[in-house]
Amino acid sequence: MPNRVLHVMGMAVSIDIRADPPDLGTLEGAVARVGEWLEWVDGVFSTYKDGSDVSRIDRGELDVAGAAPEVAEVLALGERFRAATAGYFDVRAAGRLDPSGVVKGWAVERASALLAEAGFADHAVNAGGDIRARGRPEPGRRWRVGIAHPHVQGGLVAVAEVHEGAVATSGTAERGAHVVDPHTGRAALELASVTVVGAELVSTDVFATAALAMGAGAPAWLAGLEGYEAFVVGADMGTWQTPGFPLAP
Repeated sequence: MPNRVLHVMGMAVSIDIRADPPDLGTLEGAVARVGEWLEWVDGVFSTYKDGSDVSRIDRGELDVAGAAPEVAEVLALGERFRAATAGYFDVRAAGRLDPSGVVKGWAVERASALLAEAGFADHAVNAGGDIRARGRPEPGRRWRVGIAHPHVQGGLVAVAEVHEGAVATSGTAERGAHVVDPHTGRAALELASVTVVGAELVSTDVFATAALAMGAGAPAWLAGLEGYEAFVVGADMGTWQTPGFPLAP
């Protein structure tokens, strides 16, 4: 059961492939293509690299039309999600262009597709705790995804089980209070974490971030999201979940 870790986009990206026995030549080629893809994404979209398309657009040195075509695609997704979340997710919320909240899920979706196209139907890609899973880890089993405990380093507050889909968590466990309510400009502190399960990682990741920014209003909003399930941990460590959230027994 090969596992590869790539260090790219400022995080560790773990690739867990279940193939018995694996074709190592095909495997290494697929992982290399995933690495090349993620490096390209980082070079175009990074807000930390002065020469990236996104950084140049933010400084007014480059028009979107002159950037890589994928930039317009990602910014269109950002606008779509801004509308879908009543502005709680906004790629320009901090006064500068930062589509990172869309880019990670979008890039990982493509990475997962590359692995599937190479013949590895059963795999999971974990990008900084947000996961896109396909197939099964073993016959009759689902992928188990731990939800980090917001106040206990290395601890888990719950475990989700998924077959085909995505799991994304936004919270304070790894990066502290890093999510800001775009409407007030203040750090989102009413919730400790929000985990969302959905069919694909782009919207799943965005909705987890938006819900954390919403604070106390998040459960009502999450309950109305068709096709998604959610698990919320409050600042007081009280929990709430949608009826269909796939908690492991």
